[in-house]
Amino acid sequence: MFRTLLPENSLVFSLATFVYFVAALIYFIHWVFKWDWGGFVGSTIGWAGLFLNLAAFFIRWYQTHQAGFGYVPLSNLYESLVFFGLCIALIYLVMEFKFPSKALGSITFTLTAFIMAYASLKAPAEIKPLLPALKSNWLIAHVVTCFLGYGAFAVTFGLSLFYLIGANKTLSASLQVSLEHFIYRLMLFGFFWLSLGIITGSVWAEQAWGSYWSWDPKETWSFITWLIYGGAIHLRLIKGSKDWGGKKLAWLNIIGFASVLFTYFGVNFLLSGLHSYATPG
Repeated sequence: MFRTLLPENSLVFSLATFVYFVAALIYFIHWVFKWDWGGFVGSTIGWAGLFLNLAAFFIRWYQTHQAGFGYVPLSNLYESLVFFGLCIALIYLVMEFKFPSKALGSITFTLTAFIMAYASLKAPAEIKPLLPALKSNWLIAHVVTCFLGYGAFAVTFGLSLFYLIGANKTLSASLQVSLEHFIYRLMLFGFFWLSLGIITGSVWAEQAWGSYWSWDPKETWSFITWLIYGGAIHLRLIKGSKDWGGKKLAWLNIIGFASVLFTYFGVNFLLSGLHSYATPG
């Protein structure tokens, strides 16, 4: 028998989603109205949301043991969305210690809150036994590495939007340089983890299905995403920041994140393949 969420998990999860929305609002007020304390307040609320998100993750993990299945909750759409939100918030909040402006939090936490809300409203939350193909230690390695990459790309997407919105209006020259630096560094960080995710996924696929690569739609779109970010990094290295920096770099990251979203959502909803276990329902 499948088990639904225990009340404490549902409550903590809902609180985390609400707190993320509040953090996004405070950051937005800080950005638009130049509220000096807004950045600090937004960060504090953002950290609170992160800890609530982490608590919801561990409660879910405990629930899987209570249900008799005992797996790390990374196996379906609902659980991966919760972990996705966790990765985005964590990467942004750590980055914020180095970044000169906290206004970016308005974009990042809006995205995080919507991901969490989507999980709550649209993704089935029942705890089910793992399919045979998912009963592997490679599950954790593959999902964690992929979502660290996805989380970094999500923050880079926010940085890129922030750059394009303010490039000709509100951003100083020094802040534009800092933004471009962080966009590129986070893109490298995300590319590293996505590459590890593809490698661990290939090893897992060989164990589960007898082939390292089968051109399954999810695999194909992961490779397309890898090519987009790899191409952006290559162009930057070959042509330099003068030719492939600024708006060009920002747009490439936006295109790359669109590919991430299609790899994550579009493939599940529109295409079928070996990864169809990840679809909702």
